[in-house]
Amino acid sequence: MSTPPRRLCVFCGSNPGKRPVYVETAQALGRELVARGYGLVFGGGRVGLMGAVADAVLEAGGEVLGVIPEGLKRREVAHEGLTELLVVDSMHTRKHLMAEHSQGFIALPGGLGTFEEMFEVVTWAQLGIHGKPCGLLDVDGYFEPVLAQLDRGVEEGFVRAAHRDLWLRETTPAALLDRMEAHVPAKVQKWMDEAGT
Repeated sequence: MSTPPRRLCVFCGSNPGKRPVYVETAQALGRELVARGYGLVFGGGRVGLMGAVADAVLEAGGEVLGVIPEGLKRREVAHEGLTELLVVDSMHTRKHLMAEHSQGFIALPGGLGTFEEMFEVVTWAQLGIHGKPCGLLDVDGYFEPVLAQLDRGVEEGFVRAAHRDLWLRETTPAALLDRMEAHVPAKVQKWMDEAGT
């Protein structure tokens, strides 16, 4: 029986962002994935950071699995040069398959869809649905306001500190992958007690 491929799922924008550093970091992440023997699972688009990370993996000789809903195939301009492209019926199916085929999750900068995807997988980790590492590749502080909001949630008793710490945040691909590879799933309770601890 063959060993399933090692893959990491990357959530990121279908836009490139306003500054070159976003595309450059996406490309660097793609190269680092291949250097460490990982394939890429992503949303299947050819444009923006999605296309940048996928193209970097392919150019470095890596494997790329894209998953895209039929309804977004044109809007996100499906990448036809991938190792495999799955066209599915819905966003729910897309996210399920991306998670199923991945050993961990990384968020690069992106918009509402990226935020929705990254919060969903970390919520799944909070609930014990999976124990896979969840990483934030924080390019030039892009995610700092998000992390500040989570800190506020901890302060106000809505978020457990252990759940806030489910996000592994680093500023370079190598540092983030080092932390993800060292990840040990935390056993954290879902609910707070009356003291909020």
